[in-house]
Amino acid sequence: MTNVRREYIPRTAILAELQAVLAHHTPDEIDYISFVGSGEPTLHSELGWLIRAVKSMTTIPVAVITNGSLLHCADVRADLLPADIVMPTVSAGTPELHRRIHRPHPEATFARLIEGVTAFRASYTGQLWVEVMLIRDVNDSEAALTDLAAVLRRIQPDQVHVILPDRPPAEPWVLPADQEGLLRAEAVLGPIAHIVHPFSTNVRVSDYATPAEAIVSIVTRHPMSQPQLLAALAGWAPGEVVAALEELAQHGAIRPVDRLGVRFWAAASAVYAK
Repeated sequence: MTNVRREYIPRTAILAELQAVLAHHTPDEIDYISFVGSGEPTLHSELGWLIRAVKSMTTIPVAVITNGSLLHCADVRADLLPADIVMPTVSAGTPELHRRIHRPHPEATFARLIEGVTAFRASYTGQLWVEVMLIRDVNDSEAALTDLAAVLRRIQPDQVHVILPDRPPAEPWVLPADQEGLLRAEAVLGPIAHIVHPFSTNVRVSDYATPAEAIVSIVTRHPMSQPQLLAALAGWAPGEVVAALEELAQHGAIRPVDRLGVRFWAAASAVYAK
């Protein structure tokens, strides 16, 4: 856990990788160039340079998905100004729920988060989309949603995206809100809120020579269920994909994670509580 900005990966290496991808695709094939990272992207001290470099290379819109914890810093807010879309996460309306859901760095308080996101909204002319992770029996009650709605009114985002923890979470007690909880969220948060349905099959696999190469690349970024992998890798026979999964697991390159009766595949280094 860290709260220090630095150049964790050389900015030129990141840009070179992006340039290689763009060289193999036309702009109409890519919806957004998104800065996400294995961790918090605003911790990278050269994020502003990277966003400006990407904007000078292509007309594809740039998005930044962030936990918002560093938006209290003027330099971070300045770094994000050129982005077309910024998506901070605000899943709680009280300090207690914020700590329970996010378990943040001790310095990353709820008050600092809301002050930072609100300050960024005041100077940002792009699209601000707030992401809300809705967890059953945690932040999907009427009281919790009412507190959250009050915070969102302060922030004044352009959109609110309500998402569910469908992929394997760090803790087994984290469950997606049920249909009643989703209806409650829509009613309390108002028309600005939209339920974002789980990720489906929109994964480009043409850059990979084998199903094993595609699987490792995909699940290194985030876990994916076996049915989703089979659909995404439909260019190969299902038997080839299953055989690749079994071989990769046998060699310790990936690992299975069972979640709500569905088998997911994740990076071998991923850690999940029992």
